[in-house]
Amino acid sequence: MSFSELENLQEQLKVARNEIRNLRKQITALNYQQKKEMESVRQLLTQFQCENCKNDDRNTNSTSSESVAMNLEGEVKFAPIGVIKTPFPEKRAVPRQASISSEIEGFIELASDVFNNPAHSLEGLEDFSHIWVIYYFHRNQCHAKAKIAPPRLDGTRIGVFSSRSPHRPCPLGLSLVQLTKIEGSKIYFRGIDMIDNTPVFDIKPYVPQYDTPSSNFTHPDYFDLEFINAREAPDGQETTDNSMLASTSQSSSNLRPATVRVPNWVTTNEKLNVLFSEKATEQMGDLDIKSDSIRQLIEADPRSAYLRTKHKSQIFSFQFAEATITAKFDDSHNSVTVVHVRKTQSAL
Repeated sequence: MSFSELENLQEQLKVARNEIRNLRKQITALNYQQKKEMESVRQLLTQFQCENCKNDDRNTNSTSSESVAMNLEGEVKFAPIGVIKTPFPEKRAVPRQASISSEIEGFIELASDVFNNPAHSLEGLEDFSHIWVIYYFHRNQCHAKAKIAPPRLDGTRIGVFSSRSPHRPCPLGLSLVQLTKIEGSKIYFRGIDMIDNTPVFDIKPYVPQYDTPSSNFTHPDYFDLEFINAREAPDGQETTDNSMLASTSQSSSNLRPATVRVPNWVTTNEKLNVLFSEKATEQMGDLDIKSDSIRQLIEADPRSAYLRTKHKSQIFSFQFAEATITAKFDDSHNSVTVVHVRKTQSAL
């Protein structure tokens, strides 16, 4: 055996050892994920109650103070008005905020049984550029905790109500997304942080003068300036008195805008340098996947704090539409490389 052949075998052995090491890390991560899911099922079975038991609990609670009884008696039930369709069939690698995925499009499909003609309920919505979407984290079960560890804090725990965590006592999501078009009973938008088939409860237009805690914003031409500056009169007390409008507008304009304050870790927005291997670039072309969409998904590091800090996982795979994306993270150089893009087996 020649010296060059020996070196080649040694290099192959080194590569094989690295791959085995990465596979071990992936197995450890999958084992952790399985344990979490088993714990979720165990908690669900532990907390399960038949209807008679639930009624007994309600009767027991009714003996507490009147104010508590008025707030907690019975259950509040809502029926979804439709579903949200996105390219994410599972929770893994779903963007943590809608603004992270501004180039990825999804749509809301209203249910036909909510209104006789769902399209009528959307008339006028196309005049707005952004909408609030209120939806249900239907894939979360029994994960509500008083304290959680946001990814940016690398394991430091804070109160759940100081975070945007989806694991909440009432698993409701709220996202501000960009409206692109409306076709019949479908609302198309950009900015995805929901999984496919998410039930949606409500849609509200984004209005800057109500939703922004500052007076510094631009507004469409169809907004009347007096309407923006004036305080709204109670129902039945509207007036067309110009002097009243002028004084109200003047007093409102003298008010100082509210100061917006957030913790330092919220504003930390360090992005990874995203690279694509030649093979991945070719595969994305074959599957008609835009590189900008993948870049948005992984430049904010979709790995959980547990995977990143405890397991130091470098290989990360997730599904996007009908494709499975595999990326390799290099934490020492603050970069990530997309190494493989293939069509998901279940989608064949």
